[in-house]
Amino acid sequence: MTTLTALCAAVAVWTFLAPPPAVHRLNRLTSPPGNPVDLLLTVKARTVALRERRALPQLRRTSVIELCDAMAAELAAGRTPDEAFTAATTTLDPRVSKELLGIPRPPPDHLAELAARPGAEGLRLLAACWRVGAERGGTLATVLDGLATALRDEEAQRQDVSVQLAGPRATARLLAVLPLLGLAMAAALGAHPLPFLFGTLPGMACLVTGTALNLTGLYWTRRLAKSAESPH
Repeated sequence: MTTLTALCAAVAVWTFLAPPPAVHRLNRLTSPPGNPVDLLLTVKARTVALRERRALPQLRRTSVIELCDAMAAELAAGRTPDEAFTAATTTLDPRVSKELLGIPRPPPDHLAELAARPGAEGLRLLAACWRVGAERGGTLATVLDGLATALRDEEAQRQDVSVQLAGPRATARLLAVLPLLGLAMAAALGAHPLPFLFGTLPGMACLVTGTALNLTGLYWTRRLAKSAESPH
């Protein structure tokens, strides 16, 4: 019983640290049979792609700030807002540049649609400034310069909040694993927790309730962290 409990705890810890199960299922379904080295490279490539998609919101936030800075400089040089937008967009990351250049013209009417994507919230402010100052290139340049400063300060604050939340997030995950360690300790002391949890009605009730509370705590912690990081 002690060995079984220890194995269960080890599997739980591995599951906690491993990539999401959905990633493994997707890899099994889409990976063609072949050389194990090729399969490993395929899995690594997909993992990299998944990480890049997760990093895309941060890339968009940084690119919006760079877009405001570049547009302000182009406007100050005498270009029209549309010309400044096109010139500034080509200097951004190719993925973000493709999204921005792919919108219909005129840009201000469609930037709000892109602003709905994670990390692109600042485009909504850019569109509002553009509509107000479309006829005044010099004024728009000053406004965009101030907008870039405000977005940069907001991003710095968001990064600071994210760093401060790293500790609570790690604590929440550790607390989620502690019940498994408690089961291992109880089994080592001869308390036989598994037969009680899986073989009796009170045990099943405790197991279901404890699991539900554990998952609820993880979900609530994640939601609070996202709420604290999101722009207001």
